[in-house]
Amino acid sequence: MTPTARRDTALADRLDAVRERIAAAAPDPAAVRLVAVTKGFGVDTVRAALDAGLADIGESYVQELVAKATEIDDEIDDGVTPVGRPRPRWHAIGRLQRNKVRKAAPFVALWHSVDRLSLGSEIARHAPGAAVLAQVNASGEEQKGGCPPSMAPGLVDGLRDLGLDVRGIMTIAPYGPPEAARPAFHTARLLRDRLGLTELSMGMTGDLEVALQEGATLVRVGSGLFGPRPSQGRVRD
Repeated sequence: MTPTARRDTALADRLDAVRERIAAAAPDPAAVRLVAVTKGFGVDTVRAALDAGLADIGESYVQELVAKATEIDDEIDDGVTPVGRPRPRWHAIGRLQRNKVRKAAPFVALWHSVDRLSLGSEIARHAPGAAVLAQVNASGEEQKGGCPPSMAPGLVDGLRDLGLDVRGIMTIAPYGPPEAARPAFHTARLLRDRLGLTELSMGMTGDLEVALQEGATLVRVGSGLFGPRPSQGRVRD
């Protein structure tokens, strides 16, 4: 078996395992989208994800997203994309600096981490009508991004006033065992429901089940699909 074939087999096995976890934990598995987080991996990992049918691709760093998206788009334009490979839907899932928005705007299908109106204004400037999620710091940890839950209604209203398509809420679990994330996930779900939104982006490889039990519709999985992230070679913004 070639190295490429081994990698593809490993991804297929991990993907099956993740889908089984989703099916077992989600009240409505059909309503859950799996975002394959390729942060820190090369563009070959993106290609492998697409070939496995994973069209939703998540990146935390704008420079990585732009580089990979440009290469994939060039392949599509040149007609060298394998038959059946889907076009990626890029998800910007990391903390964003306003001065990075312009570079990412041509590629991003959903902005997950919009935590302030100034950032929303920049997105609206470069991607009018863009689909966004309001990021909420439901855990209260200072190092986490997101606005306080009490400020989320105002943020959502302000983003809508900017002409953005606010789809839902995003949050990141606190550090600790998976069950420790439940209160934060529950807070995010109640907020999503109170605001009449549809999407709830939360949960990663380690706390997937708890997030799904609390109503996640978007789960962001990296190592659970691709194995440990390379420790070297990450492109920085």
